[in-house]
Amino acid sequence: MHRLLVLYPPPVDPGAFERHYREVHLPLAARLPGASGMSFALGIEDGPYFAAFQADFASGEALGAAMGSPEGRAVEADVPNYASGGAIVLTFEVEEVAPR
Repeated sequence: MHRLLVLYPPPVDPGAFERHYREVHLPLAARLPGASGMSFALGIEDGPYFAAFQADFASGEALGAAMGSPEGRAVEADVPNYASGGAIVLTFEVEEVAPR
């Protein structure tokens, strides 16, 4: 499994960030083809980030295809509309650990 992780430093206007993120950006992200799951957090109080998003894909190829699709390009193009602090995008292979 491959994961897309996006970390957002604190924005200039947290309220505007949250409104746009919920009303515009997340509906765009929900259309990413091939995603097997997505989650996000807003208003993170511990650490240097305000928000985080993750999406999982079956493979690196599936993640790359999703981000290269029209939907992926729309998601990427929307980031400057709300993320005044920018965004850090990480992609990586995930290994799972079975709980005991």
